[in-house]
Amino acid sequence: MKNYNIRNLKDLQAKKLELKVDYTLKQTMLKADGKLYLKQFTIGALAKRFFTPQNFLKTDDKFNLSGTLLSYVLPFLMNKTIFRGSGFITKAIVGLASGKVGKSLDVEHLSAMFNTVKGWFGKSKPRKEKKFIDYGIPPDSETY
Repeated sequence: MKNYNIRNLKDLQAKKLELKVDYTLKQTMLKADGKLYLKQFTIGALAKRFFTPQNFLKTDDKFNLSGTLLSYVLPFLMNKTIFRGSGFITKAIVGLASGKVGKSLDVEHLSAMFNTVKGWFGKSKPRKEKKFIDYGIPPDSETY
């Protein structure tokens, strides 16, 4: 317990006011620090922190977000679509293989595959440009 040097009512009132100011100051500082701490865990702050282009790129094997996501989604997708009626052993082998393949894929590989497939379907015949036929009439003529 703290020992305050209070001798009369005036000292008591002054100490009471001093303590009240002190605890309200600490209260506002604690509220501000709490709001700042909780603000870093909002959805927007987490999205800014983890879903940046640098995090999608393969910086290291520990934090390869796209590869980790694909290693979980790809086996599930393969077993639910292509290997729907297959047996347990086939699904286990496909799950292990596609999990390993998914971990090795990163954003560069996925974009290269997408561009390749897009190139197969995106090739269209070049359009012929309409040729401008000059009839010899100047553009600022009244007959134009």
